[in-house]
Amino acid sequence: MRLIADGATPTSRLVLVKDLERDDGYAFELASPLFLDTGDRIDFEDEGLVVVRANGKRLSPAGDWSTRCGPTRFRTA
Repeated sequence: MRLIADGATPTSRLVLVKDLERDDGYAFELASPLFLDTGDRIDFEDEGLVVVRANGKRLSPAGDWSTRCGPTRFRTA
């Protein structure tokens, strides 16, 4: 499932996440899985992940950034 991390777009359903990958190849790996409830919004602020719950409460779950490998190109001889 693709989630939009712009701080404004709410999630449309209950989702269990363990990492969030960005289009630039970086991923934020959570220290423990996190449930995002319907209406929660996510954003990347100050080098980390921020979750704004539907009731306005803000969470900053623990985790670390990592890089993901891009597509592999095979060479033939």
